[in-house]
Amino acid sequence: MGDKAHTHTGAAGRATAADHPTSVRNVVLVGHSGSGKTTLVEALALTAGAVNRAGRVEDGGCVSDYDDMEHRQQRSVQLSLVPVEWDGIKINLLDTPGYADFVGELRAGLRAADAALFVVSASDGVDGATRMVWEECAAVGMPRAIVITHLEAARADFEEMTRICAEAFGGDDPDAVLPLYLPLHGPPAPDGHAPVTGLVGLLSRKLFDYASGERVASEPGEAELPQLDEARSLLIEGIISESEDETLMERYLGGEQVDVKTLIEDLERAVARGVFFPVLAAAPAADGARQGLGTVELLELITRGFPTPLERTAPRVTTPEGAGRELRMCDPEESLVAEVVKTSSDPYVGRISMVRVFSGTLRADQTVHVSGHGMTDRGHEDHDVDERIGALSTPFGKQQRPVSHVIAGDLACVAKLTRAETGDTLSAKDDPLLMAPWEMPDPLLPLAIEAHSKPDEDKLSQGLARLVAEDPTMRLEHNQDTHQVVLWCLGEAHADVALERLRSRYGVQVDVVPHRVALRETFGGRAAGRGRHVKQSGGHGQYAICEIEVEPLPGGSGIEFVDKVVGGAVPRQFIPSVEKGVRAQAAKGVAAGHPLIDVRITLLDGKAHSVDSSDAAFQTAGALALREAAAEARIHLLEPVAEVSVLVGDDYVGPVMSDLSGRRGKVLGTEQTSGGRTLVRAEVPEIEIGRYAVDLRSLSHGTARFDRRYARHEPMPAQVADRLREEVRVAS
Repeated sequence: MGDKAHTHTGAAGRATAADHPTSVRNVVLVGHSGSGKTTLVEALALTAGAVNRAGRVEDGGCVSDYDDMEHRQQRSVQLSLVPVEWDGIKINLLDTPGYADFVGELRAGLRAADAALFVVSASDGVDGATRMVWEECAAVGMPRAIVITHLEAARADFEEMTRICAEAFGGDDPDAVLPLYLPLHGPPAPDGHAPVTGLVGLLSRKLFDYASGERVASEPGEAELPQLDEARSLLIEGIISESEDETLMERYLGGEQVDVKTLIEDLERAVARGVFFPVLAAAPAADGARQGLGTVELLELITRGFPTPLERTAPRVTTPEGAGRELRMCDPEESLVAEVVKTSSDPYVGRISMVRVFSGTLRADQTVHVSGHGMTDRGHEDHDVDERIGALSTPFGKQQRPVSHVIAGDLACVAKLTRAETGDTLSAKDDPLLMAPWEMPDPLLPLAIEAHSKPDEDKLSQGLARLVAEDPTMRLEHNQDTHQVVLWCLGEAHADVALERLRSRYGVQVDVVPHRVALRETFGGRAAGRGRHVKQSGGHGQYAICEIEVEPLPGGSGIEFVDKVVGGAVPRQFIPSVEKGVRAQAAKGVAAGHPLIDVRITLLDGKAHSVDSSDAAFQTAGALALREAAAEARIHLLEPVAEVSVLVGDDYVGPVMSDLSGRRGKVLGTEQTSGGRTLVRAEVPEIEIGRYAVDLRSLSHGTARFDRRYARHEPMPAQVADRLREEVRVAS
């Protein structure tokens, strides 16, 4: 934020561990897909001397988006950690995917970081999803800054984008979103667009020219002064209004000149407290250049304005049994508490866990307690095990550079933790602890899969287990009703990545099959049935006859069995056999192979033989009687209905309600919420919302989210049931 001289270490010196939490900054980059986050990370690494040319380390690989899958998809699909060093401060840059399907990686980055850089493209603006993430950060008081990229684009306007950001992010206080620097434009190009070649510091009143590929400081010319002074006055007022010194505004309005050093100190405190949000500009370095536009200024802001890990409010810590535990968080001498924020697999190293150390010090070859609780609904079993960790390392691109220890506040990677999953807590073996998990979105797009071949079937369960261990936003379901294996994902891109990882990492080829919902059957009216199972083929025969009556019951009643036999027509010992038989047949279904529910089955009469009657014979007779009753009755198909809650911007409420109605949904009501959003509640058949996660995103331009829960089964309309039966018939 000034023009001081800077020191930085090159790539060879970057693997050293931080020596104190005050020398660490953890920063997550947030923004929509294509906003330039990865390019910015590489530009910062180049300026800090961590790479030998833009985006490259010694082996020629990129520092971010180094995974082969990311190259194929041309976008980030996972959280990447890029550590650099500036002015003796270790900066852990966490590059997150911008695409909505990978919001789980974004949430992991927010958990690991202490401050956020919101990257906004000057050519695209601020989208609704980015606004929602800003609100999440505001809710927990995370310090934030805004970086405007793509200033080289035609019609890019830094001043206009600053105004848009103030409107989008400023809320009730747009003066808390102000630029620290103004762009300096070079001569216009043939198309009339004047490229940005430098920056003018509003507090320092210095001009920083990047045209040569190096940051060169000088005094601004007369032409820049009027615009500089106007913007400088607004910035000073914005800083003073957030100052902890309540007398400063009065003195400033009284004409007193406030010392620049005081202003910078107040600015740094306001940024660290999360009450002032500076706007900066950045661009990658040109070919052969060493510094990209604005990268030095960004590194200054991170090291001097963003908080240290000591200033973060740590998540709640308990024992594995749930008892509260008080710790001096971010103290390297305290008991160990670290969290796995990302899990990945390397074909040579095996499982690699990226961890954030919140308390204590993690050392190589240390035995730690691994605790994972609260994810059973997503296919993760609760677990408490002791494991000896492998090597500790600092990641950089595809490289893993060894370190001896990791102190509280820092991030690193741990090799070969075989049981650790994303979200797990690592703690001391003799003092096991558990951190409260961070909130993850519920995966609502089903992907039904089958092994492609017998060899794939043998490897499928292990591959799926490793897949969900890496990604807590993915849920694995073995549906007992439809007998399908279902991966629940956040969207189509998320599903594509899951299939690609199964194939490339775990060698499992799968086929995607249509997802089936769990239908049920019930009787549409009263019906009677007679089951006769009489066989004689030498030796003991089989003899059982029973007569039943079936009648429908209200929804949710299940199967009710009633015995009304008189006179011992069916011996008492065989009545449970009849019940067992009809219940077994009900579980198999009586018309389309779906379980029968909500009926009362009454046993009225029957016959037995003193020698040939048996438990098995009466079970068979009971099943036959139920099938005969079904053949004479109207059988209704019942479909599951879900309660759906959609949180959507007010501009899209009408289209969302219309779309729900088109899915045979019944809108129950709406409720106004904060931030210009409305909560729409509806009941919708589950068969109609299989792809709602994708369709809603398209309908609302990515600004809406929804959740669903099972409500009940209810009769399916006749025309829909007939169509479904025809589809099953054709498929078979």
